[in-house]
Amino acid sequence: MAIKSDRWIRRMALEHDMISPFNEKQVREGVISYGLSSYGYDLRVADEFKIFTNVNSSIVDPKRFDEKSFVSVQTDCCIVPPNSFALARSVEYFKIPRDVLTICVGKSTYARCGILVNVTPFEPEWEGFVTLEISNSTPLPARIYANEGLCQILFFQSDEPCETSYADKKGKYQGQRGIVLPKL
Repeated sequence: MAIKSDRWIRRMALEHDMISPFNEKQVREGVISYGLSSYGYDLRVADEFKIFTNVNSSIVDPKRFDEKSFVSVQTDCCIVPPNSFALARSVEYFKIPRDVLTICVGKSTYARCGILVNVTPFEPEWEGFVTLEISNSTPLPARIYANEGLCQILFFQSDEPCETSYADKKGKYQGQRGIVLPKL
């Protein structure tokens, strides 16, 4: 398995619609960078957020998740409370090839502020908008900027296609459109 370069990512995005919309160059001036980088793609966070709240004193349970645990907001600038968590979605829609696995990692600009993005894979033949998990590990409120870079996607291509892809398994998060909450 080998990590893929900017040339490969550009070709796959333009010829196979792997990333849409696709920025061929890294946009950096006045914003937290996004777009194509040397060995990855910095995705942008959309302006839709679900911020954890304890108003209803719910228990976080992945088997019986209560949507009342969140406050939904649409904003250009989301404030994540201290020691809290928010969900968001990517601006970009991804279509991962059958012989590719990606890893989503946080950007150092946010990490240096105590804002962490959950490391997560996009499995072979998964497609959709990415539901992003954002943690504020600080004792202070944290600001997240919509339509700017939030995390980087690294692409790894196998020597051979997998036997069973996410699409073959009819994965529960296949084709997701908005912020998708935990499913069983």
